[in-house]
Amino acid sequence: MARTEDGKHDNLFSDVSPDAGEERIDALLNRPGLRIERIVSTGQSSPDGFWYDQDEAEWVLLVAGAAGLQFEDEEDVRALRPGDHLLIPAHRRHRVAYTASDAPTIWLAVHFRDEASRA
Repeated sequence: MARTEDGKHDNLFSDVSPDAGEERIDALLNRPGLRIERIVSTGQSSPDGFWYDQDEAEWVLLVAGAAGLQFEDEEDVRALRPGDHLLIPAHRRHRVAYTASDAPTIWLAVHFRDEASRA
């Protein structure tokens, strides 16, 4: 088990409710220029017409469940399964097309300032 910032032991799979009404986002680590989150989705998706447009890059790993991620500049939705990961550059507009509704979808998201892409 990893130790969280507040000194408690925690587990990526703890406190995951399969019938949660809302998506849950837990900050695992927060430092200047770096944020690591666990996201638990239970059938949620981005609202119609909504696109994320983030100032930071995001590396995301699908740990459990299933999801579809869509980029504004791509026609097809990318289907993600456990173990799939990808890098979303800052300001690349994207949305969550779907997440599994029959079991929790667990994401590990790493948000960071990508100075290399700003050069």
